[in-house]
Amino acid sequence: MLTHLKIKNYALIEHLELSPNHALNIITGETGAGKSIMLGAIGLLLGNRADTKALYSPDEKCIIEGEFNISGFIIKSIFEEEELDYEDHCIIRREISPQGKTRAFVNDTPVNLETLRRIASQLMDVHSQHDNLLLGANEYQLQIVDTFAQNESLVDKYKSDFLSYQKAQKAYDELVQDAKESKKEFDYNAFLLEELHKAKLKAHELEELETELNKLENAEEVKSKLQQTSAFLNGSEQSIISLLGTSLANINTIGQYGSQFVHIKERLQSCLIELKDINDEIESESDQVEIDDEKISSLQQRVDLLYHLLQKHQVKADNDLLRIQAELEIKVGKVLNLDESLEKAKSVVEKTEKALMKSAEALSKSRLGVLATIEKQISALLFDLGMPNATLKVENEFIKPSATGINIVNLLFSANKGIKPQPLKNVASGGEFSRLMLAIKYILANKRALPTIVFDEIDTGISGEVSIKVGNMMREMSKSHQIIAITHLHQIAAQGAAHYFVYKDNSADRTVSRIKKLSKEERIMEIAQMIGGQNPSATIIENAREMLGKHTIES
Repeated sequence: MLTHLKIKNYALIEHLELSPNHALNIITGETGAGKSIMLGAIGLLLGNRADTKALYSPDEKCIIEGEFNISGFIIKSIFEEEELDYEDHCIIRREISPQGKTRAFVNDTPVNLETLRRIASQLMDVHSQHDNLLLGANEYQLQIVDTFAQNESLVDKYKSDFLSYQKAQKAYDELVQDAKESKKEFDYNAFLLEELHKAKLKAHELEELETELNKLENAEEVKSKLQQTSAFLNGSEQSIISLLGTSLANINTIGQYGSQFVHIKERLQSCLIELKDINDEIESESDQVEIDDEKISSLQQRVDLLYHLLQKHQVKADNDLLRIQAELEIKVGKVLNLDESLEKAKSVVEKTEKALMKSAEALSKSRLGVLATIEKQISALLFDLGMPNATLKVENEFIKPSATGINIVNLLFSANKGIKPQPLKNVASGGEFSRLMLAIKYILANKRALPTIVFDEIDTGISGEVSIKVGNMMREMSKSHQIIAITHLHQIAAQGAAHYFVYKDNSADRTVSRIKKLSKEERIMEIAQMIGGQNPSATIIENAREMLGKHTIES
């Protein structure tokens, strides 16, 4: 229930505050005074698009704020899903800056417009002439049936199953397409993979092969130089080691003549040991050097193969060839396992489709079960609303599973006797639409937990006794819902629990819209003026007093 509404710096409204009654609230006023502006402001709370042109003062921020008592309404789960703190007292605020930036808040927490719309749609239902246009749309008509049947849980289950089915079907379709593409490339990929497998690739092999090949190709020179060096070191009586040995013997004989000769002897002995060790290593290396033309040829072939593969696959290192080999193994393996993957994906599609059809049939059964009741109740209400010959039929058509189910419903309407019911957009006038929509809202009022319902001149095209019945219906609805009705009919205005008057204030340099809650006497005069014009007679004033006396008046 809306407990307080504040509008600041919006259109002709400089500052307006309203605390509606919990039952039927009537709003009247002269044409252009700002009644529709109020609805525009409420629309912003519901998430409608904002426009900086709507600012009363272009240099100041626009603020629309609604306070709601939401205790008793089952919307706590929405707050939890949106990660918002839940309180029985909820404040929704929309702000528009002079620069055109808009912000939305729920209990002072910033939210995006999608979240705002999701929550606000559970708090207010605004009926306007736009709803009359919506009434002709099949999707909107289906929503009416679902609301009447209280199908919320069935609709949620169906939507969840439909999403799962779509996801499974998409995965299967993509796999089928991948299979077609993969099979086209399979033979070539398999050939490339076999070629790489035959090559028996190893990491860093090319670098090692080139080092070994370089050594083998220069083996003769390497062996010659090693042998020559070994000969210099230890190949004859005049070799380095031999001469060094003689030098060591000479120094050894004079060691007794001074400690310095002992030190020289030790150094010579160390050099001799080192040279013998070097010579042994040179001889060992020389023995290991092979002059093997056959092995050179084999290594060269291997290097040529690797370079051929590098060029073929347009990469620079043998490690890249191993990576390509792994990728090809995945591609080829994927094709080889396609039949199994397709079978699994198809099985998931069939499973989700079975669950979808089960949900669809349950939802469809619930929908079909209320169509006759909807026809009967609305027809009866239309009779009371001055349309005794009106006929309403709800036609069902079965379709393939869609986002909304397996049903398309179509409301067929005829206002006149002997005329076959036709689709609403073809036959209903503005007044007939308004009465039909009121009847629909009336039968849905106790089916959905809507704290506040706003009617914007739903009385278009009616008068007299019918308008009294419209007022009676609104007053009846207000027993379980807060109703705000903008009207130009005194028969409806007289039935309100509270009456607000919207007017233009021209006392300053610029016209502003204001609203005031009418006292009992002010209500009597407003009703009288609605009946008899600006200067009603005493009889008309008394008539207004009598009309208001039939209902409880809040002063």
